[in-house]
Amino acid sequence: MPGDARLDHVRCNPAAPPFRPSRMRYSAKVVGTGALLLMVTACAGPDMSTAQPAAGGDSAGPTGSVSTSPSPSASVLPAPPTANPPGKPRLTVPEGSTPVPPGKVDATALPAGFPHEVWTSNGGMVLDIRAQEGGCGHALGEAAEQTGDRVVVNLSETKAQTGQMCTMDIRYPVISVVLAAPLDQRTVVLKTTPPK
Repeated sequence: MPGDARLDHVRCNPAAPPFRPSRMRYSAKVVGTGALLLMVTACAGPDMSTAQPAAGGDSAGPTGSVSTSPSPSASVLPAPPTANPPGKPRLTVPEGSTPVPPGKVDATALPAGFPHEVWTSNGGMVLDIRAQEGGCGHALGEAAEQTGDRVVVNLSETKAQTGQMCTMDIRYPVISVVLAAPLDQRTVVLKTTPPK
């Protein structure tokens, strides 16, 4: 009956006890956060550096020793950037490089559209050459012949692995080739060789 006092105090569906005990309220968040941290640190790997290279540089960061004693005269300064290792491409020309005059660069053996910019660094002992690479390939340079009047540099690209998916892009890195003697007035002859 609608006005009966006995029905006002009786519930048809009493509230159920909570599903999780109170001490387990945050365990899902803790487990999820731990799994996320594990994935992030696993993706970083041991060979990845946390320091970013300077614009255009390839160094992994400053090196040197750190003093733990609080000495006001001791300060830690970053090491100067190192020269580009031979064969390792970079996107910019090393600072202090000198362009080789266009008349001293023979690029007639290169395909149309292939860059033919050459600089010297390290007192003329290193040629810094703008090369071309694409997809999964990486540009390589090798001084194939060095005579008294010319230096022949073979430019090639590494071959992609079979079955590997690669992007369809073209990049123009600067590669370094070490010479046996300074370039001086010799002509640089650029040639391409098949991918290696």
